[in-house]
Amino acid sequence: MAKVKLLDIAHGRSGDKGNGSNVGIIARHPDVYPFLKEHLTVKRVKEHMSHICKGEVERYEMPNIGALNFILNESLGGGGTVSLKLDAQGKTHASTLLRMEVEVPDVLLESVKNK
Repeated sequence: MAKVKLLDIAHGRSGDKGNGSNVGIIARHPDVYPFLKEHLTVKRVKEHMSHICKGEVERYEMPNIGALNFILNESLGGGGTVSLKLDAQGKTHASTLLRMEVEVPDVLLESVKNK
């Protein structure tokens, strides 16, 4: 096992959905998706993003593309057109989530490196 940033095994994209941000986390290798599905829980994302997300976190699984999509409700201060937040459209939220530390089996890290 190795402690790494989520960024080492996944990449992401994010944007706004009204007063919530939409964060997609995509496995860098098909073998990583089951690990993400098991370990990147709503609770864990909520804890990591608690300084940004004031509402509930929703998770949607997209196995066909090896991704998880999270909606971080109440994270944009009212939304892009009314918010005074620096990132009122949530464009940096994926980068923030990708800095979460996770303990990953060495074999998964090898899968990503040998991709």
